[in-house]
Amino acid sequence: MQITTEVFGKVLVAHTPDELTDDTSGDFVHALSDAINEQHYQVVLQMDRSDLLDSAGLTALLDLQDLTREHGGNLKISGLEEPGKKILEMTRLDQRIDIFDSVIEAVSSFQ
Repeated sequence: MQITTEVFGKVLVAHTPDELTDDTSGDFVHALSDAINEQHYQVVLQMDRSDLLDSAGLTALLDLQDLTREHGGNLKISGLEEPGKKILEMTRLDQRIDIFDSVIEAVSSFQ
């Protein structure tokens, strides 16, 4: 899976796929794990394109957060649209993962 990423200082911004589901989440976690293990411990997931998020996608978010925290970093989300925000609220993941409206806000929150 090809993932579009950008680096702002020490923060890696990764653009999530259109669907973060059982079909895509494993490859997404694997690809991002490689980047995290290359010393990018501060990660922002830009989720503005993600229209579909299922339980495997939620698990992927938690797995990535655990991985970044193991290295002393953190995972944050930006650009999540209303359906995704509702899902995170209902599952209470919004209490575990910081959510920001914009990439700039999310990246700035690390400093």
